Amino acid sequence: MMKFKQLRWTMLVLFIAGVTLNYVTRNTLGVLAPELKQIFNISTQEYSWIVASFQFAYTIAQPFCGWILDYIGLKIGFLFFALIWAIVCMLHPLATSWVGLAVLRFFMGGTEAVATPANVKILTDWFPAKERAVAAGWSGVGFSFGAMLAPPLVVAIHLNFGWQAAFFVTGLMGLLWAGIWKFYYYHPSEHPMISSEEKAYILGDRTGKQEKLKMNLWDSFKSICRVKKFYGIAIPAFLAEPSWQTFSFFVPLYLATERGMNLKEIAMFAWLPFLAADIGSALSGYLAKGYMKHFHFSNNNATIWSSVSGAFLMISLAMVPFVDSPYAVIALISIGGFGHAIISAMLGVLIMENFESDRVASVNGLRGFSAWTSGFLFSLLIGVVVPKSGYLPIFVSMGFFDLIGAVFMIGFIYDRSKKIIQG
Repeated sequence: MMKFKQLRWTMLVLFIAGVTLNYVTRNTLGVLAPELKQIFNISTQEYSWIVASFQFAYTIAQPFCGWILDYIGLKIGFLFFALIWAIVCMLHPLATSWVGLAVLRFFMGGTEAVATPANVKILTDWFPAKERAVAAGWSGVGFSFGAMLAPPLVVAIHLNFGWQAAFFVTGLMGLLWAGIWKFYYYHPSEHPMISSEEKAYILGDRTGKQEKLKMNLWDSFKSICRVKKFYGIAIPAFLAEPSWQTFSFFVPLYLATERGMNLKEIAMFAWLPFLAADIGSALSGYLAKGYMKHFHFSNNNATIWSSVSGAFLMISLAMVPFVDSPYAVIALISIGGFGHAIISAMLGVLIMENFESDRVASVNGLRGFSAWTSGFLFSLLIGVVVPKSGYLPIFVSMGFFDLIGAVFMIGFIYDRSKKIIQG
């Protein structure tokens, strides 16, 4: 069989494609929200419950998904969850009320939760430590590219074939990707297409490390939660997530109700913050390398400073309520998307820097649990606050959350031992 010299990047592209479809399917609802609210006579508060249903399932499932991936491996674990989320997406046309949508979103959230822990798992499996920051930046592109692709793709399908087709087609795309993953993805130690040189390069710094977790679910979680550095990751993740959830689920609604944009205008502009996030994610690893080169920081500390840089960019969100032009709104939210993507990618690198390879998916699952807990609560808060006070307090608070998270990151992780934590 043909051998590839850079197979690790091919596997990363395959994963990015899956995450892209993961985000296309989840963001289909957000893009169609103005239309579905009218079709089903859904109030803003009821819509917040639909979003919260997805978020609640996504939140509680992430630690479990992470443990599954560590325990049975990425290939089978990711395939199992991908098949389910694709099928559930295809079932959305059967919904007849907001309650039906909420039930479907719950099951979809519980299976799409695998994306976050899988991201760190593939980076740890396929890349040596010195390449992970850059690879993490590129892998994060899938998370924002799917959100960027969703508005024009979903609107195009909707306008030509109806809202039901938008859910069915995007779900079918996920199903087709799952088949490709089944046949082409393997761990580097057993991939039939990997060259011996690349295998040695990838696995050369892992002597004595486990590749699969041997602990049960509860013992694994307890060992992680005893590590102080975990909170330097979990707390910033908690404070960072509300902005991303708002971009995904509420910005199209905000542009329609507060800025007077119609569905076609939303399709034209709502993807720009996610394009900015793609760029921010791709550049984040190079930014960390720049800090290492010019300031002689360790990989750990350079990663932190890259994340802090993203936190300062998030201040742009606090300015959104104070500008009149909807195009200025898009620009400010796009700067926030750029900054958030930097933070998100670098949090994943910090996990790989500070935890054993046999538990990175579990740690990232718990990090995701922390993040999505705040996203879930913040969505409920939006449903209560916006009808009474508008979006001003929402955007202002999001502008400063990440700077607070940066303080915790520096306090718990910065300038400490770079040895792998055993837990």
